[in-house]
Amino acid sequence: MNGLRYVYAVCRPFRAALEDGPAGVAGVPPRQLAHDGLVAVVSTVPEAEFAEEPLRARLEDLDWLAATARAHQGVVDALTAVTTPLPLRLATVFRDDGGVRAMLQERADDFHRALDRLDGRVEWGVKVYAQAEQAQVAEGAGKAAEPPRKPVSGRDYLRQRRVSRQAHGEMRENTERFARRLHENLSGCAEDFRLHAPQNPALSGSSGRNVLNAAYLVPRSESEAFVTKVDQEKSGITGVRVELTGPWAAYSFSGVEGREGA
Repeated sequence: MNGLRYVYAVCRPFRAALEDGPAGVAGVPPRQLAHDGLVAVVSTVPEAEFAEEPLRARLEDLDWLAATARAHQGVVDALTAVTTPLPLRLATVFRDDGGVRAMLQERADDFHRALDRLDGRVEWGVKVYAQAEQAQVAEGAGKAAEPPRKPVSGRDYLRQRRVSRQAHGEMRENTERFARRLHENLSGCAEDFRLHAPQNPALSGSSGRNVLNAAYLVPRSESEAFVTKVDQEKSGITGVRVELTGPWAAYSFSGVEGREGA
């Protein structure tokens, strides 16, 4: 079969059909490539795009990169609905089926250990954002619609600055206190967690300051209770935004990464 082998994930053999029939990277539907109790989910992709040199250039093309990432994620999401996948890094490519089987053979122990640990579990992401601090201060003072009063003297200006700093400090402390409490309560409902670095709003495009960026490993059977817990914790809270995403394949807990083989 001509072309290179693009590998999305490694899992154990499964019989269920993938939901929605994901198109796959380069529009090529994924297939299972079995070897010694493991399965690599692969698509055959054109060498003109995915060999080392053209791939390096393609990765600089943001439109191509976004489309490839969406296709990659679509396959992993479909796998997550029917089995426990170990996702590999975007654009993990091998020369042929033999190269994929050699990778499965070489890393079989790592894959089996990870699959034993993650079987029947999914990842949920929880982020906490502080609202724009100026808006929080205005809302807390009940003056959301009023413009700031122009100081009438230097002393009045300094007083306004001091009051503003105090309000900002209180809002920051309250937000961070809520995030700590939320994480403590959610980690008690999860088997494991990972605390990631806060996201830069300039890069993520999200409004507000990211205070908590966490991933939680939860048994699939307990996911509904976990979602309910998040809803309860954020109920009635002002000044913060809680973002829940998932269920995902356990990216943060798999402990495996792809390695290009082309």
